[in-house]
Amino acid sequence: MPFAEKHVGYWLAYLIPTVVFALCPFILVGGRKLYRSVPPQGSVLAEAMRLWWFCAKPRFSWNPIRAWTQLTADDFWTSGLPSRQARKPAWMTFNDAWVYEVRRGFKANQINNNLVSQSATMTLNGVPNEIISNLDPLAIIIIVPLMDLFFYPFLRKLGINFTPLKRVTTGFIVVSLAMVWAAVLQHYIYMTNPCGKYVAECKDAQGDALVSSLNVWIQSGAYVLIALGEVFAVITGYEYAFTKAPTNMRSLVASAFLFMNAISSAIGQAFTPLTADPNLVILYSIFGGLAFASGVLFWVLFRDLDAQEDALNQLDVGDLHAEQQPELELESSQPTHHQEKDNTSASSVPIKPSQI
Repeated sequence: MPFAEKHVGYWLAYLIPTVVFALCPFILVGGRKLYRSVPPQGSVLAEAMRLWWFCAKPRFSWNPIRAWTQLTADDFWTSGLPSRQARKPAWMTFNDAWVYEVRRGFKANQINNNLVSQSATMTLNGVPNEIISNLDPLAIIIIVPLMDLFFYPFLRKLGINFTPLKRVTTGFIVVSLAMVWAAVLQHYIYMTNPCGKYVAECKDAQGDALVSSLNVWIQSGAYVLIALGEVFAVITGYEYAFTKAPTNMRSLVASAFLFMNAISSAIGQAFTPLTADPNLVILYSIFGGLAFASGVLFWVLFRDLDAQEDALNQLDVGDLHAEQQPELELESSQPTHHQEKDNTSASSVPIKPSQI
């Protein structure tokens, strides 16, 4: 598209993607028999939130420490199992497997826009400054099959279990390295530009832009690292959201995952004052630090969930409108005072062994 805009005009740059997107509905309709469709089963979000409230209501406390402990206890979802109810509420039409799926679901980028502006302050040699940004999707197309066909199988042969949550953590770290690359590059752009740290408005007497002597292709390292980080974090995040969500809540969980983009944009908006000279080195450094800290925090918070990866993948498929309630084994955990209280009030229903 950058070449179409540069050599022909904006009309062609917009026409080509318009034609491509216009073909998508025909492809979806033509291949509809190849897709697996899950029939709608009513408001899944309403049922999931009702189930969560049913389990959470008796655990609230004015003591914040006690409330947090009870709301995050291993047996939190026990009281929501239909098989544990002496008298089920009328809305509780699902089975035990669906409760465990909801539990799993609950446990379950504006980053390169400034890089386009950065490339405009470097030596282009006739290359449109937007063209370098195409390295991101191009690198993803190349890296994904390399990872699936060679890298991940190689790790498995070495006995390394590179789980999805480990991949997401790695993705944060790799993106932080991309921002370090951008920060160091920006520092050298300031050093090699005739106007120092005010490169965006640096012009000669004829009004032509004066740019850094650094070649724009040096910037490619940042884009490749961003692409690698997206493969580890974003693509794995889609996979995790899809595989861990209840079957009839996958679109909902995926939409929640995409909603994080809105939060990301809001955070990026807070750093708008730093998106101009001479603060760009600080901007990239902050983003790099935030990405690294986010990766560390992500692993600290979810490393326990990572240990349950195999068990979560073996959960049965739940039914929101089940006629019969299968009896499932609860997660093994030390009985708490709250759990013992529930057991005395509920009817004694035998629990059959089942992998969860």
